[in-house]
Amino acid sequence: MKLDWTVYGLHLRSPLRISRSVMARRDAVRVVLEADGVRGHGEVVTSQYYGLDVERITGLLHDLAPVVASCADPGELRALLPELPPGVLAAVDAALHDLEALRAGVPVHAALGIPQWTDVPTAYTIGIGSVRDAATEAAALAARGFRVLKVKVGAEDDVARVEAVRAAAPDARLVLDPNGGWTAERAVRVVDRLTGVDALEQPIPPGRWDELAWLRERCPVPLIADEDAATVADVRALADLVDGVNVKLAKCGGLTAAREVVDVARACGLDVMLGCLVASSLGIAPAVHLTGHARWVDLDGHLLLADDPWTGIGGEDGTLRLTGVPGLGVVAR
Repeated sequence: MKLDWTVYGLHLRSPLRISRSVMARRDAVRVVLEADGVRGHGEVVTSQYYGLDVERITGLLHDLAPVVASCADPGELRALLPELPPGVLAAVDAALHDLEALRAGVPVHAALGIPQWTDVPTAYTIGIGSVRDAATEAAALAARGFRVLKVKVGAEDDVARVEAVRAAAPDARLVLDPNGGWTAERAVRVVDRLTGVDALEQPIPPGRWDELAWLRERCPVPLIADEDAATVADVRALADLVDGVNVKLAKCGGLTAAREVVDVARACGLDVMLGCLVASSLGIAPAVHLTGHARWVDLDGHLLLADDPWTGIGGEDGTLRLTGVPGLGVVAR
């Protein structure tokens, strides 16, 4: 087998502001695994929050290349994979799944035995900005067909912005995401003033589980853990503290790990959100194959880009679609 990679930049349509940062671009690394002339692809994006920059990612891939070269097939490589940061492991795992499904001539979800689904609505993220801009964006998204909107919060005018989004898109389901930027007390105050909120995601900083328990008793909408929920152990520990967990492949280590997290969450009685980082369609595609298991789907990372170098999963009209072609189902533009 052979491992190769390419670094490229991803530029957003407009800067995305959340409670802890603003992003206008990020770098991505395409990972390619080849066996017997068949090439499987995956993608890892840089992230300051997860401690991944281009130098670290490419250094890890450079060290991994001899391991890949020593393997005759994907099964052998899976057994020999060293410990890697979850985002890098997710990209390698995606490339392995893509390669195996391409060789079998079936889509990834079929290779994994996941039931076929048709169309799934995805949320679209509205970043922190002015009340007027939020309303304008919400109206435009509703006109395009989006039925779920995620509103980033963590500013002084949160209530006014959410109310403006609700007025501009009255039929949309709203998910609020402070990215850990609120206190538990503020979360209660804000949510109590709002109507039509479908869920509240990671309102307080990770690690404050006593406060999560206090908040859940007082929160009138489902509470979703994101930064707090990365592993199966996290999910089990959070089972009585939240109503759902956000499963991100870049956070848990790829499709293989995500399936286990989803299964454990559902066994614990928790709802599942599938989330993502800003990435191309290649980076988002693996999670799309899991959407049949989720109550909330927030796989819009590719939709935030000015120029997506891959295509194949839809979403532009608020609905994700798989074409049924073998592998991950995406092609380079």
